[in-house]
Amino acid sequence: MTWLQLIIPTDENSADQLSDALMDHGAVSVTLQDMQDQPVLEPTPGTTPMWSQTRVIGLFDASTDLKTIIRQVEQHLRKKIPDWKGEQLEDKDWVRAWMDEFKPMQFGNKLWVVPSTFEPPHPDAANILLDPGLAFGTGTHPTTSMCLEWLDANPPVGKNIIDFGCGSGILAIGAILLGANHAEAIDLDPQALIATRDNAEKNKVADKIKTYLPGEFSKIASPLVLANILASPLIELASYFAELSESNGQVVLSGILAEQAETVLAAYQPHFDIKIWKQQDDWVCLAGTRK
Repeated sequence: MTWLQLIIPTDENSADQLSDALMDHGAVSVTLQDMQDQPVLEPTPGTTPMWSQTRVIGLFDASTDLKTIIRQVEQHLRKKIPDWKGEQLEDKDWVRAWMDEFKPMQFGNKLWVVPSTFEPPHPDAANILLDPGLAFGTGTHPTTSMCLEWLDANPPVGKNIIDFGCGSGILAIGAILLGANHAEAIDLDPQALIATRDNAEKNKVADKIKTYLPGEFSKIASPLVLANILASPLIELASYFAELSESNGQVVLSGILAEQAETVLAAYQPHFDIKIWKQQDDWVCLAGTRK
């Protein structure tokens, strides 16, 4: 079967309206794409971040007259849409095509992330079995990659750890596979907690990982706190993470752009001996020890 794609460039203020209009006028689905390689990661509560330049793509049945759709959408929005194009799209198994782009990845010496479509390249390694999904964290982004490399270089053998902003659970699972006793996984998003539990089951470590919304979690001092979120919430959480850290406990922070590093470091230096552990592309990972 053949489909038609209607592709319209727009800005962050119009993307939602345009998306709704396309759905109202017969689109089977609508996808939003970044046009300028602008990173948008986990939103802060109550916000829905959008790329400043966004491509809105509506999927229509092959018999659809896209010019008619454009006229209808223009009437709906009461404005002209001068820049648009239509493309034919052959039907295929899109989930399988997406999965085929996701290959086993190595982090450090021993830690691997392996999708379900592959056998682990090194069966004796610490293999995190993980497929891409809705929750953030598959190891492909530098922020996650650096945390995994830190874990590989500093195996938390025998430790009870905290993974704050757990996303897919990738860091908690990696820590367990590298020898941690137990992981407390915390996230604002209930979908992330579902993903973490499902991935823990897949990796046969569900008995060692417990999930919480932030309000459900009681403060438990830990020898290791991992947080791969964003700079702004990391700054706000500096005192809280200090309370969660044992004396001489370690903290690993990621989701920080290089130009934000000094501000984050300043928030943590009253509580931790902390510095930049690694930089990858425009992102940095900080690591420190509780004073």
